[in-house]
Amino acid sequence: MTYPAVARAAVLPACNQARWPQYRFATGLIRRHTGGDMLKTGILNPHVLSLLARVRHTNALVIADRGFPFWPLIETVDLSLVDGVPTVLQVLAALRPNFVIGQVYMAEEFLRANRPATQKAFARALDGLSLLREPHIDFKRRVPAAIGLIRTGDTVPYGNVILISG
Repeated sequence: MTYPAVARAAVLPACNQARWPQYRFATGLIRRHTGGDMLKTGILNPHVLSLLARVRHTNALVIADRGFPFWPLIETVDLSLVDGVPTVLQVLAALRPNFVIGQVYMAEEFLRANRPATQKAFARALDGLSLLREPHIDFKRRVPAAIGLIRTGDTVPYGNVILISG
């Protein structure tokens, strides 16, 4: 006897929940996964992907270091693992291929607090983007308007960035 697809779930006894996946496959409620629709490259973190999917034209996204203040009203995706993992620059490098960045904000204090090698690394990562520096206090005033914040394990002083989508 065959059942319509909607009615098939009703014929499974409630006591047999452990066998539900096998039942669904055997009855055609699910199909074998061929591997063609799974993410294989780029950003794999589902929380980051979800956040990025909600960023629209001229919206802000913050990539922050481990010491950046917590903002309770902003969705935060915490990627921090240990000191320096991941870095703001690693997250930025992962975002750039699929995220249109129209403007970048950083704190002026970054230049005074970091060595030339660190400054050059950020300059390379932000190459081709419009960068505005402002006092850290003004930088933090922009944060509440952001769609979300990605927290890293970075330890670079004032190495936070606000990305405005283009």
